[in-house]
Amino acid sequence: MGQLLFFILLIFGGSAAVGSVKIINQGDKALVETLGKYNGRTLEPGLNWVVPFFDRVAYRQTVREQVLDIPPQQCITRDNVSISVDAVVYWRIMDLEKACYKVNNLQAAMENLVRTQIRSEMGKLELDQTFTARTEVNELLLRELDIATDPWGVKVTRVELRDICPAKAVMDAMELQMSAERQKRAAILSSEGERESAINSARGRAEAEVLAAQAHQKALVLRAQAEREAQVLKAHATAEALQILAKILKADPEAKEVLQYLLAQHYIDMGTTIGNSDSSKVMFMDPRTIPATLEGMRSLISDGDR
Repeated sequence: MGQLLFFILLIFGGSAAVGSVKIINQGDKALVETLGKYNGRTLEPGLNWVVPFFDRVAYRQTVREQVLDIPPQQCITRDNVSISVDAVVYWRIMDLEKACYKVNNLQAAMENLVRTQIRSEMGKLELDQTFTARTEVNELLLRELDIATDPWGVKVTRVELRDICPAKAVMDAMELQMSAERQKRAAILSSEGERESAINSARGRAEAEVLAAQAHQKALVLRAQAEREAQVLKAHATAEALQILAKILKADPEAKEVLQYLLAQHYIDMGTTIGNSDSSKVMFMDPRTIPATLEGMRSLISDGDR
């Protein structure tokens, strides 16, 4: 009988000794209650001792950063569009006592809080804003969740909205709108290109006309200069010819008869040239006036000699 009692005491003492040793892994902490009451004792990573049958590990949790995956949920935007939103939240326990005694089921409480905040923020935005203001919504959710979870001893470090998916009908309407916008931009770009092309063509034609007018003006100026120079040269030649003729007449009196013959011949040739021209004309010439004309020329020459 005594041996049996000793054996029972040995087993009981061994189990008590084993139960008094608590090993806490690195990154974890544990709360110890004594007779059901927490007295402020927290077990740190490593080997720890508790009083058998009086102390028990009431709460054991990691203090490392954790990830809370929020599944897709339906939200209604300010313009009454139904969208599906999911998110991911990064958080960590800063005060293990608050996380244990200030809230029941911390994980579920945080998930419900995040869902509520997401629906609230999505309800303040229109559909287009949910795609463009994602960074602002993330920052706002982070601030609101960090404030709400502070009494639970939790620090929210990051909030990210992952997918924002409107309903299929809304997606179809958005695709049609985007297609219409693309066609509109293409039409605007095409019209602007045509306008630029027309402007460039008109500018090119105007410049070509200006250059042609300048070239024509230069040609007229050059032609006028050439005609003026030709007239000057002709006048100089005529003057020199008259001077030579005057010298010949002074030097040889018999040359007068030759000059009279040449004048008469030139007068007759002039009439022949006028008659052979292509333009329409009517020329009246009295043969009886020819001797008188020649006599007048002779008198002019004679007067010139005097």
